Amino acid sequence: MVKTTKLASAIKLSLIASISSSAFVVSHNAIAEEESATFERIAVTGSRIQRQDMETASPVTVIDASAIRAEGYNSVDEILQAQPAMAGMAAGSTTNNGADGVAQVDLRGMGSSRTLVLLNGRRMVNSGSGADSAVDLNTIPVAMIARVEILKDGASAVYGSDAIAGVVNIITKKDFEGFQLDVNGGVTDKSDGENLELSALYGFNTDNGNYTFGVAYSDRGGVMQKDRDWVEEGASSFVPGGSLGGKVQDENGDWVARTEGYDYTQDSWLQTPSTRYSFFANATQELSNDIIFTGDVLYTKRQSEQMMAPQPASVMLDVCTPSSTGNCITLTDEMLAGGISADDQGKVEYRRRMTDAGNRIYEQDTDTLRISAGLAGVLDVHTGIDWDVAYTYGKNKAETWVHNSINASNMEQSMYDNQDAWFSGDPLSDAIVNDISYLESTTGGNEQHIVSGVISGEAFELDAGAVAYAIGAEYRHDSGYYNPDPVIVAGDGTAAQQDPTDGSYSVFSVYQEVSVPFTDKLTGEFALRFDDYSTFGNASTWKIGLTYEATDDLMLRTVAATGFRAPNVSELYGGNVGSYDYLDDPWGNEQDPQILVNYTSDPDLKAESSESYTAGLVYSPSYIDGMSVTLDYWRFKITDAISRLDVQAGLKACYEGDATACETFKIGANGDLTELTNPLTNVGYQDTSGVDFNLAYRFEGLGLDWKVSNDLTYLLNFEQDGVDYTGTIGGMFGGYAEVKNNFSVQASQGDWSLMYSNRYIGEMNDINYGDKAESVLYHNISGLYHFNDSVTATLGVKNLTDVEPVMVASGNEAGTVPEVYDTLGRQFYGGVTVKF
Repeated sequence: MVKTTKLASAIKLSLIASISSSAFVVSHNAIAEEESATFERIAVTGSRIQRQDMETASPVTVIDASAIRAEGYNSVDEILQAQPAMAGMAAGSTTNNGADGVAQVDLRGMGSSRTLVLLNGRRMVNSGSGADSAVDLNTIPVAMIARVEILKDGASAVYGSDAIAGVVNIITKKDFEGFQLDVNGGVTDKSDGENLELSALYGFNTDNGNYTFGVAYSDRGGVMQKDRDWVEEGASSFVPGGSLGGKVQDENGDWVARTEGYDYTQDSWLQTPSTRYSFFANATQELSNDIIFTGDVLYTKRQSEQMMAPQPASVMLDVCTPSSTGNCITLTDEMLAGGISADDQGKVEYRRRMTDAGNRIYEQDTDTLRISAGLAGVLDVHTGIDWDVAYTYGKNKAETWVHNSINASNMEQSMYDNQDAWFSGDPLSDAIVNDISYLESTTGGNEQHIVSGVISGEAFELDAGAVAYAIGAEYRHDSGYYNPDPVIVAGDGTAAQQDPTDGSYSVFSVYQEVSVPFTDKLTGEFALRFDDYSTFGNASTWKIGLTYEATDDLMLRTVAATGFRAPNVSELYGGNVGSYDYLDDPWGNEQDPQILVNYTSDPDLKAESSESYTAGLVYSPSYIDGMSVTLDYWRFKITDAISRLDVQAGLKACYEGDATACETFKIGANGDLTELTNPLTNVGYQDTSGVDFNLAYRFEGLGLDWKVSNDLTYLLNFEQDGVDYTGTIGGMFGGYAEVKNNFSVQASQGDWSLMYSNRYIGEMNDINYGDKAESVLYHNISGLYHFNDSVTATLGVKNLTDVEPVMVASGNEAGTVPEVYDTLGRQFYGGVTVKF
């Protein structure tokens, strides 16, 4: 029988403090109460082995609650996307077209579905409008966050699928005692974009546990594109009054070539409005000397809106001939004189901006529930074995609506029946508008069940220390569905046709980790995982990490790992869906840059495979107290990538005579894009590499406490499917700046602190046109003051110098890429915290 008085007590206290087996949590109160414990064993994101220190081979960035408030972040996606390690184009509050109000993370620019999101160390259910491929970060309120940990290397061997690019682990507030009320808000200097967050936190201790509860309310106001001077007018070929064969009527009633376009920016959001209601709770209770219950609950309701210009409707009309017997239109002498004629199929195109019906207003009402409960303890075996079993349930359901949608079939019939009314250029009657417009309604959802168990401990002793291990198993079942409006399914809408999605899969996994101290200086970390899927089959992944303490000041570290990403429900079972992508037609046939592309899925998709490698150092010079430096080289390679091909590159290749490209994208003769298709395939690849540098320095000077931080990512290469995106930007893939840097300096004394920070995004070239997008530097200032032990206030300004976003010719909104640049301008924010 082993003596466990000190060891078991220390482990038990750390379990009480951590709740999750994968959190970075240390309870200082618990340590103080157990002074006889010789060490604390905790867990680190990226490993399930309980360990005595937090130095591992994997690079991890930690953002705590105080930094979140100081920077004035309003949402989790805003926190993450401000980090230099992020790239690409993750959906967020400034995504007005096609995202249904979701917010996501895009680590390394490798895609939101390749970054695993955890809540307290356990998976978060995918969420959004239904059959979603990633987590909607809007489901996690900022008020509940204790800190965010970003693991920046591949972790499939530890966590399974989706962790190819890394892991975001969001740790919630727990072990709280008392009552706390927070009020935070902000507004732009143009008096719009208001945001407000109200939250309350209540917690109490029992003899052997803690219960913490919280509620949060968040309201984000909208900002219109027309309210920013830098937004250039749009010029859509879909105009009020309509055009026939590209011609419009002038004041004399003659049909002439259209010379003016419609300014759609007047009716589009730049920041989309959203309201969220959240409830969360954490519980820790010691049931006996050997068993501890842990649990957490999160529920969030999101009500969000996007708005775009009235529906651009296009209808191909049959032109009457002497032998016509069905519906057709008669071309008048004036139309013929204006050059309007039928095409080879006997049709002519009619386009109209449906201002008669009103703006397209997209609404979402989503509910997301996540419950996780577990038992943990210590077995009095050998030197002690930690064990943890847990069940996690997640469910997301959504209802979405599009107001003032247009039924294309009804519109076509109405035009045949009311030719004079449609071709007059005058506003349509209420009777016609009511006949052709409708409320588009969609439902969807996601559901997840996870049962997991893990044991960990020390296997045996070596001269340099104990060999630690973790062995675990997990069963997970994911399902999702998405039911478009019947009009859309039937292809009768002027919006793109879409099929329903419905499917599920399950996976059983086993894994093991071992940490081996080869010498006092050299430690190895090894992980192996096997996943068996009900869809494509199985996958095996491994990870090898080494840390070497070269000196007391310098630690070298490296990790090599394999990874995979299983195809998700939407990729496997998603119905065909149309998407209006911003593209350049090399044949010049299309009148608009938004071209309809048919997106297809494939039930026979296989898993992606990846290789990742990081190597770097951690340097804490003894001659400069309080300073630490990290430098890491990283590279990720994905093969058999599940991705859509680059349609723009396909158009160019087909135009230049590549018959294979024409066939792949279903491009017809002479650039006919009627059947333009972008399929999901397993033939894609990604290859990206770069360098991360971080400097943290705490010191005293001039009677003040100083904190300096610098976080830099230098992108060496990002290549996907034969296209080099390094240093480029575009509306389809986002931005891949070679240099991104965050810097901050904070001075504090007693009850107050002041902080200056800046965020740098390096110059990029337009992916389609080659124009240079200049670098930008955003400046921010903030201050904090403790009035007393109960009241604290913060005040700050983001984008102090009101830097405007860079114009991008192939951007996706407002002539830029809002997911990359700050489009709101100068913002003021503040908050008050009251503790009782």
